[in-house]
Amino acid sequence: MKRCIYILLAVIAASLASCIEDGFTTSPSDQPAFSADTLDLGTVYTAERAITTRMAVYNRHSKGLNLQRVALSGADASLFRLNVDGMGGTEFTDIEIRANDSIYVFVDCLLPENGSAEPQAVTASIDFTTNGVVSSVIVAVRGQDINRIQGEVITSDAIWSAGKPYQIKDSLIVSEGATLTIEAGAKLLFHDASYMRVNGTLVCMGQPGNPVRLTGDRTGEVIPGVSYDLMSRQWDGIDFMESSSGNYMQYTEVSNTSYGIGVYGDGSDVAEKKLTLINSVLRNSGECVLSALNASVEALGCEFAEASYGLIYLVGGDHRFDQCTVSNNYLYSAISGAAWTMIDPTETEEYYDAAPTKALITNTITYGLGSDVTPGDFTGWDVYFKRCLFKSAGTDDDNFIDCLWDEDPLFYTVRDEYLFDYRLKPDSPAIDAAYPALSENRLEDDFYGVKRTLELGAYSFVAQ
Repeated sequence: MKRCIYILLAVIAASLASCIEDGFTTSPSDQPAFSADTLDLGTVYTAERAITTRMAVYNRHSKGLNLQRVALSGADASLFRLNVDGMGGTEFTDIEIRANDSIYVFVDCLLPENGSAEPQAVTASIDFTTNGVVSSVIVAVRGQDINRIQGEVITSDAIWSAGKPYQIKDSLIVSEGATLTIEAGAKLLFHDASYMRVNGTLVCMGQPGNPVRLTGDRTGEVIPGVSYDLMSRQWDGIDFMESSSGNYMQYTEVSNTSYGIGVYGDGSDVAEKKLTLINSVLRNSGECVLSALNASVEALGCEFAEASYGLIYLVGGDHRFDQCTVSNNYLYSAISGAAWTMIDPTETEEYYDAAPTKALITNTITYGLGSDVTPGDFTGWDVYFKRCLFKSAGTDDDNFIDCLWDEDPLFYTVRDEYLFDYRLKPDSPAIDAAYPALSENRLEDDFYGVKRTLELGAYSFVAQ
């Protein structure tokens, strides 16, 4: 009986071994398949290790494959590093892939500074030798030199020019009495949890087609097809403090923040605009894109878009918005606030010392997910919406004057396809709908440099 059991166990073991050990093909026609012909690492910063990117190597044959050699080649091969099936290095031999199985190959790089303001292309090849045949996957990357800024305090007037982007590792502070001027084309890339605080003055002088950009420093994609450019909460944001004054931002993009731009005053200077925004874009914030407490803001020809808590939050101050687009299609959570939120300081203990909120909003579009305006009734307030387009089906009154209600402005935006373009389609009701008499400081061009006409919102209509 025992002998029979031993024989049975031997047969089972042999059977299992034959299932596991299916042999290796030696035919030159049997080759691995790859998840990509070119492995693009995107744009990385020079002089620091890049984030690892991976690819899959498949054996789609009924027998095992032996990768006789896996190695990097090319003039720049030494700048890259591989991890093949859990082993690190630059060259590997006899890597086995079982039948109908796969392995991962991970790649990263460390590029030297290249002395250029623009990203420079670097390539190498991963060569897979299998059954005497070499198959190659190209590895492509673009190296970007940057100015690394850490704990920077601007104590006297300074000018930051276009060229190598500035990476803010933790904080950038403009001291009281100092002015930081940022010229057209300059990029400030903020690291995780970094912030900018302005106690003095910030002046951003972007131009059409050459804006100033203040954004996160992440490159590449969150998931395939979705750029980090669409992701909020990459850095904290910008605070204009009580001592700050005369701030001016034209053709400037501020994106990917946790709380956007915050403007703070003590109420003593509400007649003066603490921050002026001209043809600028504030988008992708984890809270609001613009908040002002007891301080006044002027915004002309600006886009305010994509924020979790609603877009614009005003408490006190005397504000002016003309030909702006205010639209919320935030991706990453439900929207908890209105596009416009205005607080009456006399009705809340939190802001009891703020002056009454004043605002004049003209020739402006408010659309998207979430509600339009909170509160909906401004009776007795010095707040007026004149010739504005709203998603909601409201009616005119003493505070809402000659508005377009329950209208779709027909943006090119398609949220589900990650397209956020707030220019107007040909049949938009916002075309030729603005009243020029409401625009006291009429702008000649929009953000894209298109001659401004009589459209509601931030952008002139151009047939595409």
